Amino acid sequence: MPIRSPRGRAAAYRAVWAWPLRTPLRLGVTVLVVLALAVLVSLAVGALRPPAQAPAAQRSGTTTTTGVRAPASPTPTALPPVAALTPTTLPLSAAPAEALQVAQNWAAAWATHPAGTTNQQWVDGLIPYTTPEYVGTLTGVDPANIPATRVTGSATATQVSPASVVADVPTDALTLQVTVVDTEAGWRVSGYDRA
Repeated sequence: MPIRSPRGRAAAYRAVWAWPLRTPLRLGVTVLVVLALAVLVSLAVGALRPPAQAPAAQRSGTTTTTGVRAPASPTPTALPPVAALTPTTLPLSAAPAEALQVAQNWAAAWATHPAGTTNQQWVDGLIPYTTPEYVGTLTGVDPANIPATRVTGSATATQVSPASVVADVPTDALTLQVTVVDTEAGWRVSGYDRA
């Protein structure tokens, strides 16, 4: 059976916490004791902390003439000059035929979406020509929103570099600008936009 008298456990706790609040003098003494304890704890923690490492100049016995320690500055290091970064471009005639064929096939698969084609069916047709990273982006495309229905011409290179080709592929609604990159699996599409 619980204790229901003023002398119960809750009454004892209440008496301890209420003691500082009975008079302003008790409150002031309590605040001073708490502040003194906080200062003592911070001093004790500071005393237990290991000493800070002295700078290298002071450890070697070198001091300035004024007796004040000179601020430590890092030793500057000379870096070799860096050549300007410019992408390597090749003439348009250097576009690999495989890259242009992948752009052509990808555009044909992109434009092929008969009524009722699900997103998964449409993406499955693009997977053989697309990088795995870009397939994830294509899963958010609704094939019903694609205006083109067929490719009307062949892929032509507009920008060529050693590891990538940007090609324009005309369709019956717009011209696609397809980026094809050289991967370990061969040439794959890594992006497209309207030309």
